[in-house]
Amino acid sequence: MVVEVVYADADRQVLLRVELPHGSSVKQVIDLSGIAGELPDGVVDLHRLGVFGDRVAPDRTVQNGDRIEIYRPLLLDPMEARRRRAR
Repeated sequence: MVVEVVYADADRQVLLRVELPHGSSVKQVIDLSGIAGELPDGVVDLHRLGVFGDRVAPDRTVQNGDRIEIYRPLLLDPMEARRRRAR
């Protein structure tokens, strides 16, 4: 089974393809990919993960062809951004 692990910030995008056994979890895919070693410390937060834009738990079983996404923390709360634009 093959899946992709992706992370993007303002400066770059990291995309890795990983071959793994059926029944693997999202957390196992991230560990097997080694992506945490390519990113700054603390970027991989198991509470900010998704598959094709839908947030998922780290123990979710992946399917062949899934794209595991590592999300960045928000820099500005969306409500605060709207307030600033309204002013």
